Amino acid sequence: MPVTDVELSHAAEAGTSPSVLVADKLNRRLSESASVNDISFSLARGDVLGLLGLNGAGKSTTLRMLCGVLVPDSGSVSVKGLSMEDHPLVAREHIGYLPDQPPLYNDMRVSEYLKLAGQIRGLKATKLRSRQTAITEQCDLGDVQHKLIGTLSKGFRQRVGLAQALIHEPAVVLLDEPSNGLDPQQMEGMRRLISDIAQSQAIIFSTHLLSEAKAICNRIAIIHAGRLVADRPADGTDLELIFHGATS
Repeated sequence: MPVTDVELSHAAEAGTSPSVLVADKLNRRLSESASVNDISFSLARGDVLGLLGLNGAGKSTTLRMLCGVLVPDSGSVSVKGLSMEDHPLVAREHIGYLPDQPPLYNDMRVSEYLKLAGQIRGLKATKLRSRQTAITEQCDLGDVQHKLIGTLSKGFRQRVGLAQALIHEPAVVLLDEPSNGLDPQQMEGMRRLISDIAQSQAIIFSTHLLSEAKAICNRIAIIHAGRLVADRPADGTDLELIFHGATS
């Protein structure tokens, strides 16, 4: 369904409002034991929302619905005023997504891969070169940009995955356990990078590490058994007490 001038005008107005992403009563059943139930929240530019929960709680399923990879059984997602159901292609243009397994091609060089990622996102010519240069610097990939992705360490592979999610300057960035498998030094580098991104974008990242959420989030949301059981500011909270109380 094409986007009309009126809809684009409304979306532009919505883009100036505090919320850049709104999830409303999302439901999705994947199996008898795996589901997401009635999840609602909104995200504003500058928010860093830590999506916490035990393994299997529904974090990845929620992120996949937010980015349009998975269609909810009911409920809705809108990005900058655009409905993911009615206008999925346009809404997705405003989202950057890093799944738990980065979508990398091991036989491509980093620079080739980032160029491809930019082209897929519609970047061309001068804009493509500018964004590739900028994201290579931002993600500290200069020393490995001519190397094959398959030869990189886990930390650099995660950075390449993050770079592809950011190359088109999305309003919303969704990260599924971006620090999973990283050593402490690599985790610290990832945290600094996420904090830098948050200056101009809205971020959700899922994790089961409370220390990671405490280090960089201004909000936390806890999912347990497919339900959102907490959504609150991170400042001054006893996160361990809240998490264990919500998931026990």
